[in-house]
Amino acid sequence: MNKEKSHILIVDDHQLIIDGIKSLFRDETQLVFSFEANDGITAQKLIDANHENIQLIIADVNMPGISGIELCKYVKQNYSDIKVLILSMYQTISVIKEAIFAEADGYILKNTGKNDFSEAVRKVLDGGTYYSEAIIPIIYKEYHKEKEKKEAISMLTPREIEILILIGKELTSEEI
Repeated sequence: MNKEKSHILIVDDHQLIIDGIKSLFRDETQLVFSFEANDGITAQKLIDANHENIQLIIADVNMPGISGIELCKYVKQNYSDIKVLILSMYQTISVIKEAIFAEADGYILKNTGKNDFSEAVRKVLDGGTYYSEAIIPIIYKEYHKEKEKKEAISMLTPREIEILILIGKELTSEEI
């Protein structure tokens, strides 16, 4: 991590989580928790007003107003130099994929310990990515599922693909 102080915005609808994160890093002189918000709308306003002073956003997924995923999309579209670390309890592939497609710099689970959380913050601030070990097998399994689908489709003839598309449109055998 660089020598300059990193200013962080924490966004979570549970104040206890915000206070807990700040407490975990209270002895870290390089990390400054300058901003906090309990919902995505407030966070978005804070970002717009202070984007030059924010290096990292730690955001929960499920919040009132704007979700952490939507907030991440907004940040990446408007302030691409700001890093976003998603902090969530969700381990479902749909939520993880949303975070990846939103260009989150990391995804860490709320049941993670202090050392892993600290490593995630540092890696993301250093320009890397970080995904909790528990979700890597989920991503890997989904990748292989998608790969198998593509391989199965590649073995079909163009006419077979056309027929499948027509079936998907609910056409009858006679119409096809």
